[in-house]
Amino acid sequence: MRGHSHPQGPSETGSVVLDLGGDTGALIIYTGRDQHGREIEVSRDGEPRTHSAVRERRVRDGIFHSAVYPDLPAGVYTVWWDDRRPAGRVVVTGGVIAEFAWPTSAAPGSG
Repeated sequence: MRGHSHPQGPSETGSVVLDLGGDTGALIIYTGRDQHGREIEVSRDGEPRTHSAVRERRVRDGIFHSAVYPDLPAGVYTVWWDDRRPAGRVVVTGGVIAEFAWPTSAAPGSG
């Protein structure tokens, strides 16, 4: 978490554009409603972190909360719980949308 949150309005169906293909993939991190506005950071080994805010997503089948990373270079990414602790890792593949479920309890390894 980047130390703060930025609650934003809901995102409607079709409002996020994903740039997929070649060596570029996308990542969706699914969270609970309690994470709304939280900025979740991800990074490939040895590279700077990037972040995205968790937003409410309204789709035909209901409402969910997620952070979307629309154009990531392929590779293995660390999803960061906070500035020091990882929440997990996920593989992003070119042309594919990777998915990660945010842990529902304490950060892995903290308890």
